[in-house]
Amino acid sequence: MKKLSLLDLGFFVAETEESPKHVAGLMIFKLPADAGTGFVKGLYDEYRGFDTPREPFDLVIDFLTLTGPGWRKAANFDIDQHVFYHQPKKTLDRYDLYYLIADLHTPVLDRSRPLWEFHIIDNVEGSRFAIYSKIHHAYADGVTLTSWTSRSLSEDPEDRTLRAVWATTGGRKPRRRVSERSTTDILRKVLKSSWEQYQATKGLAKLIAQLALEQVGLTRNAVSLPFRSDGKTGLTGKVSSDRQFAKAAVPMADVQRIRDMCRATLNHVALTCVDGALRRFLDEMKSDVPRPIAIQMPVSLRGQGDDGNSGNRIGIVTVDLASRTDDPYERLREIGFTLRNVRNQIDGVPADAVVLYSLITGLGAQLTETLGLSNVLPPISDTLVSNVPGPRNPLYLKGAVVEEMCPVSTLMPGNRLNITLFSYAGTLHFGLIGTRQLGDLNKLAEYIQQAFVDLEAAVFHPRAKVAPKKKEPAQPVKPAARKKPSRKKSGRQRRGLAGARR
Repeated sequence: MKKLSLLDLGFFVAETEESPKHVAGLMIFKLPADAGTGFVKGLYDEYRGFDTPREPFDLVIDFLTLTGPGWRKAANFDIDQHVFYHQPKKTLDRYDLYYLIADLHTPVLDRSRPLWEFHIIDNVEGSRFAIYSKIHHAYADGVTLTSWTSRSLSEDPEDRTLRAVWATTGGRKPRRRVSERSTTDILRKVLKSSWEQYQATKGLAKLIAQLALEQVGLTRNAVSLPFRSDGKTGLTGKVSSDRQFAKAAVPMADVQRIRDMCRATLNHVALTCVDGALRRFLDEMKSDVPRPIAIQMPVSLRGQGDDGNSGNRIGIVTVDLASRTDDPYERLREIGFTLRNVRNQIDGVPADAVVLYSLITGLGAQLTETLGLSNVLPPISDTLVSNVPGPRNPLYLKGAVVEEMCPVSTLMPGNRLNITLFSYAGTLHFGLIGTRQLGDLNKLAEYIQQAFVDLEAAVFHPRAKVAPKKKEPAQPVKPAARKKPSRKKSGRQRRGLAGARR
């Protein structure tokens, strides 16, 4: 029996029919040139042959134990309860595909069996097919899931070996039994655990003290106060069970140009686009937000050398984006300054302290949702935005190139929207998952891409400042009426990727 960590247990405590706590990924493949008519169905048949999963894909949750909730090996495993084949009668365009993904993402996973599903979708337009896979967040975080998925694919287009992610993932090395440990080992472990608990408590007290000083206006910290949103933005409130999915994408080469010019990070650029797009989206919803938009932002707490092969290792903090402005460059500078300070502040306390802080704030948000007060009390923030780095090189599945990889995440208590960034093979993808209460998420996806175009224009083609003319003596002549100068649009216009229809 493997005991559940507090963070992983939190995903089960927070799970409801309206707010499932699984995460997923969507991969869109281009069929290889030599693929026959039954290529995708053949993949499904091959995948069904991998009917002996490895940890954690063979584990089920067990709450009724004396030692507390934990994982145990499934007594009976049926591959047909986890691997599915979809062959639509008509060819799916992107709107149809995203609509199907939203439907597959809506139901809660059955806790009586291992908490994952793998869907192979045939007949996607342009000689393509798709794979949608979802897994409970308690199994792993985004870094871990990306590592597992990448390991099941290949960088060689000629590689025709099929690897099932649930059969290739390696578990942890077996631990020695207590009887096999020496007294010194046990004592060392107890002392280490006590010291880590002391450091975590001390770090948590430091974080709380910093936020208390901000509350009374003595300081302005990078990690901002939670529960300050007024709950009337349209992005927050009671969450419905229906889902919609949309996505946007921008070339990484263009992102890099902005980074080089402004000495910015990928997060700085991406959040600038998200902030500008959310402002426009909220304005159309008639939601006036004079304050900075607040987001929950997961931060990686992995140490050096931790490649993300096990469990969740993240903290979630609240961060304010930029003050209201029409200048994308000014927005970029303010967000960049804030995020640098966030990293410094998080690095100044032990990782376990950040986890404890995340659990405490998350418990408060969950209590609000459980009591049905999401439409009355303020949420932690307006939305959640996370970033998961993906593979830099193209990946293949039996010769079929993965053209797109995009995350499909989960919603936090009181939030109707989640945006997850994912970089893959030269493209930065924005995966948007939300309730249908928000309206058409495709608009927000388009606004993100337009915000990137506007940022490019502001960075590379700023408006020239005209020097004031030398003052001339007044003339007794009536000045002629002047026409308003026309303004030309600047920046390259890109065609956006489609999002899900309602």
